[in-house]
Amino acid sequence: MTSTPSALDPAIAARLKRSADGLVPAIAQQYDTGEVLMLGWMDDEALHRTLTTGRATYWSRSRREYWVKGDTSGHVQHVKAVALDCDADTVLVKVDQIGAACHTGDRTCFDAGVLALGQ
Repeated sequence: MTSTPSALDPAIAARLKRSADGLVPAIAQQYDTGEVLMLGWMDDEALHRTLTTGRATYWSRSRREYWVKGDTSGHVQHVKAVALDCDADTVLVKVDQIGAACHTGDRTCFDAGVLALGQ
């Protein structure tokens, strides 16, 4: 993550419970259907950018850089609402997903590996 201080509202920053590497999981959900689309990671700056631009911005752990969903793929996430869970250690980003949310080209990252119950 970046070493420059984030412009995230200090009241929000004070509430966040981050992992050892300074990140919180961010669940992207389709705002009108409730469909769970993907899981990304945010640090304070990614959350600040998401809140101020209306575009979902994540921290790529593998590339070690910020990425705005859809900038390269065209599969944009327009942010409708953002909420913290009760423990303030997970962010829920309600979005209007344009195109696929998953890097594989699927609508959601959670439709390829449905596990059987009762096995």
